[in-house]
Amino acid sequence: MVNEEIKSLIHHYLIRKTDFLKVKDTMGEDQLRLFVDHAITNMCREDNLELRMEDRLSLIRELVSAVVSLGPLRTLIEDKDVTEIMVNGPNQIYVQKKGRIILSDVRFSSGDHLMHTIQKILAASGTNKRVDESTPFVDFPLAGGSRVNVILPPCSLVGPVITIRKFADITTVDHLVSLGTLNEDMATLLREGMKAKLNVIFCGATGSGKTTTLNVFSRHIPSHERIITIEDTPELRLMQDHVVTLMTKGPNVEGKGEITIRDLFINSLRMRPDRIIVGEVRSNEMLDLIESIESGHSGSLAIVHAESPEDCFSRMVTMMLMTGIRLETDVIIKHVARSIDLIVHSALYPDGVRRISHITDVSWSEEKHDVVLRDVFRFEQKGVDQSGHVQGQWMFDRQQPSFYEKFFNRNVKLPQGFFHKKSS
Repeated sequence: MVNEEIKSLIHHYLIRKTDFLKVKDTMGEDQLRLFVDHAITNMCREDNLELRMEDRLSLIRELVSAVVSLGPLRTLIEDKDVTEIMVNGPNQIYVQKKGRIILSDVRFSSGDHLMHTIQKILAASGTNKRVDESTPFVDFPLAGGSRVNVILPPCSLVGPVITIRKFADITTVDHLVSLGTLNEDMATLLREGMKAKLNVIFCGATGSGKTTTLNVFSRHIPSHERIITIEDTPELRLMQDHVVTLMTKGPNVEGKGEITIRDLFINSLRMRPDRIIVGEVRSNEMLDLIESIESGHSGSLAIVHAESPEDCFSRMVTMMLMTGIRLETDVIIKHVARSIDLIVHSALYPDGVRRISHITDVSWSEEKHDVVLRDVFRFEQKGVDQSGHVQGQWMFDRQQPSFYEKFFNRNVKLPQGFFHKKSS
């Protein structure tokens, strides 16, 4: 396997010392191979490096495959303003730019050309997955972190369909603040909440930024903790060293051997986790998440698709009920309310800005015998200006939240006066 340092050197050499970026669009596959081979030879001579033949061939194959496999889609992948690519057959390719979906002028020459590109993208991804008439849909990641979904006829009536979600290179809380996703007070609460081991659910609609937000704030989990992540498509990108990534597995051609998120979750409890992070909770695994929190696994993070904090809580209760557990609904509501500390809801607004619309405190009221959802932060939209930018502000309820004691117990200090003390 080629050393990552060697890969980095040739990447920099191609970009800085050759015309690779200018000529790659004009070359065929064989021409690209010769160009890259020549560049590697020159780099090795200049830097006095030795490269084994098998490593050289592997490097050429990887670099050329990355360029050729994407076909007409490569210009869209390289466009930093494009966040999503939607291919509806060979002649209709939409993109999302700055939150708006528009029809691009990119086309495939034929359905066969599109199918060939799909197979090339899948082969270049390095996964062992396949897609054909017998298995007409597949999810897989690209090397750069983008997520790809493919669905073929007969399931699709418009021809082969590709959906590529590009993940923005947002790595810090300050970056989120500068983009208008949240303000400094919200950032402080979530950042310190990671250290205080709050149990947080990130929710929102597709493309609202919930995974990006989880990724950024998960980086404030203390580095000494053992983190287990569970996903069906790799989207979580944690910066800590001690991270164990678990991935679901689909059934084989005989319909056997499937490993679900719930299977992995149950196994993760035997792996001595300090934190469990679930890429997306959709079904029965919600029961395991709640039970693990109640049994002492604090600091769990998860993603749920939902339109609001209220919908998110309802979905969690519904997913618990779907397991067939023999408990009354109000008992299940109590279990969920006492386990989850915060719901963080993200939304894509009409101006293309992804904002955290709510940070909601979840608690159980013994007096009312019901769940209490109280917005610590809420984005209040005032209107839209002439340029289409959403006008509004975040409202901050400084009343001490139900989870405040966790900050005290774990010696995590919030700024002086951040929350007001409860009146006696």
